[in-house]
Amino acid sequence: MYIKKTLLSSCLLGAFSSLAADNLTNSDPLTPYQWHLNNTGQNSFTTDTVAGKDLNLLNTDMQGIRGDGVTVTIIDSGIELSHPDLVNNVTAGSLNLLTSTATPTDNTGHGTAVAGIIAAQANNNIGGRGVAPQANIVGFNYLDAQSTSNWLQSHGMPLTGSANSRVYNQSYSSKPALFTNVDAEHALSLQLKERVMQQVSLNSNNSLGALFVKSAGNAFYQYTTFIGDTQFQVFPYEQQQQFNNAGLPFHNANLSADNASFWNMLVSAYNANGKLASYSSVGANVFLTAPGGENAQSQAGIVTTDISGCNAGFNTIDSTTDNPLQNTGLDSHCDATAAMYGTSAAAANTSGAIALVMSANPQLDARTIKHILASTARKLDANNTGVDINFTDNYGDATRYNAIPGWQQNAAGYNFHTFYGLGAIDVDAAVTMAQNTTSSLPALHISNWHSKNTPLTIPDANVNGVQDTLAITDNLTIEAVQLKLSIDHARMRDLAIELISPSGTRSVLLSPRTGLINAADTPVQNALLLSQHFYGESAAGQWKIRLIDTDNGTSQTLLYSEQTGLLSMNETNNSVDGTLLSWSLRFYGH
Repeated sequence: MYIKKTLLSSCLLGAFSSLAADNLTNSDPLTPYQWHLNNTGQNSFTTDTVAGKDLNLLNTDMQGIRGDGVTVTIIDSGIELSHPDLVNNVTAGSLNLLTSTATPTDNTGHGTAVAGIIAAQANNNIGGRGVAPQANIVGFNYLDAQSTSNWLQSHGMPLTGSANSRVYNQSYSSKPALFTNVDAEHALSLQLKERVMQQVSLNSNNSLGALFVKSAGNAFYQYTTFIGDTQFQVFPYEQQQQFNNAGLPFHNANLSADNASFWNMLVSAYNANGKLASYSSVGANVFLTAPGGENAQSQAGIVTTDISGCNAGFNTIDSTTDNPLQNTGLDSHCDATAAMYGTSAAAANTSGAIALVMSANPQLDARTIKHILASTARKLDANNTGVDINFTDNYGDATRYNAIPGWQQNAAGYNFHTFYGLGAIDVDAAVTMAQNTTSSLPALHISNWHSKNTPLTIPDANVNGVQDTLAITDNLTIEAVQLKLSIDHARMRDLAIELISPSGTRSVLLSPRTGLINAADTPVQNALLLSQHFYGESAAGQWKIRLIDTDNGTSQTLLYSEQTGLLSMNETNNSVDGTLLSWSLRFYGH
């Protein structure tokens, strides 16, 4: 997620004297503070961390596996390619999309920070180090020039130039207030991007392919969006309290159509205590979770590279979080920062981890690497029980709905949680599995869409909701499931959407109390959602969809801008029941 520079609170200089020893094989001054690489319970400029809540890569590093031969393309705000901790890992292919030169200048520090998390050089006595400190990096300043042609060029098309990248890091995410009609004419660019990512994912690098890593978003509690030319802050109102959303994500990651793409590996963020980061967007489409840190006012951020010098980027003479780096001589030139955080950082940590696994066995294709990461992911926050919400149903009775389940093991033996996907990345386990893997997954098969078009009534404020079934004969081992549906409902924020597999695994693809804004009573057409919850299960059998209206009108969505002041959406309950107009399923698997 794109993070603007923020001035953060001061931290204690005395923390440096009690820092635990660093076990990574390097001589860089800031690596002992990089808890995401090796969390020993150290104090990382703000508060103590919890030992073991990290990428678990010590054994990999001791083997000398550090990303050699793997190129990562960083699609961001640009990169300071001449940065002393990055310059030796820069390879040909970077492009400034504004000037058509080979220097994608970074004006914010965001892309440079992302690049450092992935591949800052180790053992050079400068700053910290990257997850994959010997990987190659290529950069594009796409966030400054967001045209379709620039998207294509930065994401590997044509299959030349940057298409020799094995990993594409996208530390950004959109936050729409409405579902996108993925079959509409105006969605042609989205359909084009799908075809391009499929091509690059499967056919680049002599058919070894590549992985697209993407941030889930930073909108758990609120988000900003444009309606016309006006930017609004959008936030929930529950039980007469602003920003109260009953413990549920206000902006489910599945609301963004590109986040529902099979080709994007979506990543949520956890903090140095091993809990979901306070800001992290979540959803059934999250594949894995990785370290993202917190705003350093409260907990540890991520230590990484910053724009050189003390006049730009995160680390300036005014940055209270980074003053200790300057004052103690750890970073007197302001070339690093301890203030990076977000699902941007989580995506970067994931891209670095992928580079390590790929370098451990360069013969494996991208889908097999993805499968290895899924198979070795660890349960994080194992006692997290999810979220139940209480509401008064249409009969006036108090009722409860399990809006986000706790950790569940699906029929194929994979653990899943809406907050964490299939779990936290475990680099050492993934590298070991890669080293012992001698064959790739069978060829990918993408099923046709299987559809039902019989309209069904969605009863208001009824925990039983409405359900429908669809018989599937595709004999596939699932890698992901897409759901496309059309709904006519006046208060979309009330709805929960569940998909239940033939094996009985229940996945909540859209949690209720989302920040959706209905547009003039226009039905939702061809909305796309994705679930990773069924990974490894069989597609064949009877699938069930359930839609549950979980509110009788007590919650609202609020919008604020300086031009309009405070506005309320969905203040009154829907006067008529909603309707499920149609739904379709598509399966990716082998």
